Amino acid sequence: MNRLLLNTVELKKLLLLALSILISLHLPENVMAQHQTNMGGVVKNNKMEPLPFVSIKLKNTVIGTTTNEMGFFEIKGLKPGNYILIFSYVGYKSQEREVVIGTHETYHPIEVILQEDGNQLTEVVVSDGKINPFDGKASEYPARMPLSNLENPQVYNVVTKELMREQQIVGFDDALKNATGVHKLWSATGRGGDGAGYYSMRGFSVQPSLMNGVAGISNGSPDPANIEQIETIKGPSGTLFGGSIISFGGLINIVTKKPYEGFGGEISYTAGTFGLNRITADINTPLGDNDKVHLRVNTAYHHENSFLDAGFRTSKFLAPSLSYKVNERLSFSVQTEFYQAESTNPLMIFLNRSRPLTANSPAGLGLDFNRSYTSNDITIQTPTTNIYAQANYKISSKWTSQTNVSRSLRQAEGFYQYSMFAMPGDSLLTRYVSLQDSKNLVTTIQQNFIGDFSIGSLRNRLVVGLDYFHQQGINNNSAYIPFDTVSTLRADPRYIQLTSSALNARLANNQNPSKTETNVYTYSAYFSDVINLTERMMAMMSLRLDRFDNKGSYNQRTNTTSGEYMQTALSPKLGLVYQVLKKRASIFGNYMNGFQNVAPITQPDGSVEIFNPQHANQWELGVKTELFDGKLTGSVSYYDIYVKNVTRPDPERIGFNIQDGNISSKGLEFEVIANPINGLNILLGYTHNESKNDRTAEGINGRRPVSAGPENLANAWVSYRISNSRLQGLGFGAGFNYASENHITNSQATGIFTLPAYTVFGSTMFYDTTHYRLGLKIDNLTNQQYWGGWTTIEPQMPRRILASMAFKF
Repeated sequence: MNRLLLNTVELKKLLLLALSILISLHLPENVMAQHQTNMGGVVKNNKMEPLPFVSIKLKNTVIGTTTNEMGFFEIKGLKPGNYILIFSYVGYKSQEREVVIGTHETYHPIEVILQEDGNQLTEVVVSDGKINPFDGKASEYPARMPLSNLENPQVYNVVTKELMREQQIVGFDDALKNATGVHKLWSATGRGGDGAGYYSMRGFSVQPSLMNGVAGISNGSPDPANIEQIETIKGPSGTLFGGSIISFGGLINIVTKKPYEGFGGEISYTAGTFGLNRITADINTPLGDNDKVHLRVNTAYHHENSFLDAGFRTSKFLAPSLSYKVNERLSFSVQTEFYQAESTNPLMIFLNRSRPLTANSPAGLGLDFNRSYTSNDITIQTPTTNIYAQANYKISSKWTSQTNVSRSLRQAEGFYQYSMFAMPGDSLLTRYVSLQDSKNLVTTIQQNFIGDFSIGSLRNRLVVGLDYFHQQGINNNSAYIPFDTVSTLRADPRYIQLTSSALNARLANNQNPSKTETNVYTYSAYFSDVINLTERMMAMMSLRLDRFDNKGSYNQRTNTTSGEYMQTALSPKLGLVYQVLKKRASIFGNYMNGFQNVAPITQPDGSVEIFNPQHANQWELGVKTELFDGKLTGSVSYYDIYVKNVTRPDPERIGFNIQDGNISSKGLEFEVIANPINGLNILLGYTHNESKNDRTAEGINGRRPVSAGPENLANAWVSYRISNSRLQGLGFGAGFNYASENHITNSQATGIFTLPAYTVFGSTMFYDTTHYRLGLKIDNLTNQQYWGGWTTIEPQMPRRILASMAFKF
């Protein structure tokens, strides 16, 4: 009865949604809400060079923005009328520009030339928080539609390219240290299937698996050279993003750099300890004379040795992207990434998972922090190709069609090697190896219709979408074989006997490599509608229907296919936002759902048990702010996630499995991005998470899941850039990352193994001018010895010093 009532309610919602769309498409213009226009343009100096971070404000209002690094700006949602814009920039005369927006305009472009004022070196007038380079919340990806942070009932954090540049980021893991509530569990291994890094968010493991809002999967660690910003979208987000490539804790979306109007670029070189050499280039240029086609190319070469006695990573990266504006209605963009890396596997010492451990911390094992237990000729290659294309067509002043197509190919070729305390006593490491030869191909086709219309006095912002997802896996890997055992407590002559020639000889005896292929298809339809109930109160109603079709695994050796199954999931999302202070502070609440498909299991009696998808339901309450003309942006929220339909061993029938398990995760998140005075930028984050296996396997019931990471995380970064003296462009930055102790094994069988809490500091100094930038950075300033892991022990980077120079044009 309850299920029937729920279906009736959902059916009514869908009918009302369809009716609102039809009404909006057929009502005359004068019945709808007043037309809104976007205004944008470019600000240059008298040498026709673009000016970055120019302060722009609508006179007698709190509305404003700043130009980006290439001098472009945009102000959205303006009604027809007369406006006066005020442009302010250090060392230039302020300028007022009157703008008249006509009734039927959809976009009003302007160009502004600021004149130098040698006698005037006053502070920049800060009119909007986005002058803070740490604030990148103006993104369409979290809601799949243009929706401001204060209007969105969901929490998301952003790591901007400006912050990454200031910190001289050379690796993806270092960039994510700035994301509130994100903790690295595993480094990227490169192995087939799941070779990218693992991170914990809100108590669950997650991998970076989205690029520009659709599938963009890597087998290694993404190169930061082509990253505009990294978005960590919190909570189970199955309604808008599906269940195939996200986590119940959230998702990591990489936004790539896009072509822009004009010519410009940057070439940089970074050198550092442990043999770091990195060269990057970013070049943008128009193609042709009509200024409709633009090409941008980002490329990087990176080589770095391990801080251990063996290990390295060498990568080459190329990312050309093209944009074509056909006319005012139609535009296309194509973005590609080609990544080739060869590396040794990062040291991960696996703890035994089935017997009591002899130690409960790294110190108890007596490990040598500098030992790698590998060799430089034991390497794996991870070629990755991502192709993403988008077409936008403006159907009318109220509706836009957006078509996305993506292909992602990731490969693993070479040796994957790891070490494990397999034998009793935990003093002998068994070194295992597999010869990897695998491919994973992901295809996504997505069609969105995005509308902004009114029915009576109610404004609706709506996205309706269809999604096709196909993942193919081809596995030709060898089996994992034990190579030898090595003592961790004494000098062992076997330590240096792990070589590629020895491994090839051993693997030649392996006559039964895997030869399998899997194909998984997902077909989805979804909608999300944000309704302005009043000028300050907005409600979000979203729903997704997902049909999952696993074609099973084909075994070439036996010529059989097994594991086929299909499942259907319905995923709702509800949200409410009230702006206590209009465009300055809002309170919000949400109910969100995520899902993951569960394969059938053959029980000991031969019967096949058909399971339902797992579902995670979250409710959350919080506050978001953009106070003092945007100088103080922040959020604080409390969430509660409850996962049901978890499979677990049947406590009454040995060997059988049932689906009545539960996992809970709840916590507090806090983030502040502040720009109290010109040049001073502050980023602070703190999270507390409580996760528990409520009802899962008997040996872990009531315990914290090992994938949840530390209970407490904190991050901070503070920088100051001089902007009103002869030292203009000189800046300094410092910050830290804190993690409380972390239980990486936690079961009755093994006991509890704990990684100690740590605090790691870093600092930078830089001199940034119009044409060049110099920088110096120290990671792990105090040379803290600390460990990471997830049922594994992984030593982390000691003190590292980097120096960089860049030339801009």
